[in-house]
Amino acid sequence: MDAAWIALLLSLKVAGCATLITLVLGVALGQAMARWRFPGRELVDALFTLPMVMPPTVLGYYLLVLIGSQGPIGAWLLEHFGVRLIFTWQAAVIAAAVVSFPLVFKAARAAFEQVDPALEQAARTLGVAELAVFFRVSLPLAWRGILAGVLLAFARALGEFGATLMVAGSIAGQTRTLSLAVYEAAQAGQDDTAAFLVAVTSVVGLAVLLGAGWLAPGRVPARG
Repeated sequence: MDAAWIALLLSLKVAGCATLITLVLGVALGQAMARWRFPGRELVDALFTLPMVMPPTVLGYYLLVLIGSQGPIGAWLLEHFGVRLIFTWQAAVIAAAVVSFPLVFKAARAAFEQVDPALEQAARTLGVAELAVFFRVSLPLAWRGILAGVLLAFARALGEFGATLMVAGSIAGQTRTLSLAVYEAAQAGQDDTAAFLVAVTSVVGLAVLLGAGWLAPGRVPARG
């Protein structure tokens, strides 16, 4: 059970870091796509959403090509900083962030599209700086939808398997996350450990879905 707890804590760390990355990128790009109009906009949107429909192992292969020791990013980091990403928990964070990014991006874009542009324009006419318009007008009106997407992204990152296995492996105590630990325990016939990890994953997933549903924009509160 000690290994199970280690896997759980590692998964929470990986999912938390990945969610922070997707929050920053997803909100920024979601807001840009909701407001900007340019040729090829739908193609860009499709590319940002692509990880949602691609097999995780395919995404893992792409990441392996990019951040591996011979890849353009991996080779550059290794040569200039001595950093080897492959088969580290940081690689697991990157894999989880790529897989879960579309959930934040789509939620943020939809939330910002529901914000009335006239309210933002009114703030600008009053002399409010563009950055202040975002934080004082756009974000407060869109936060429920964004947070719902963030919760779903966290759950997706917590359960990531295929891409993580490709770029981080399954090293006990270092890169063996919750989903990988379930697989390893089932393969080894450790039914008690596997059942415990499955139960934890299920409870977390259910809690996240309930929270995301409660935060969804347009939800009508229940009346007693």
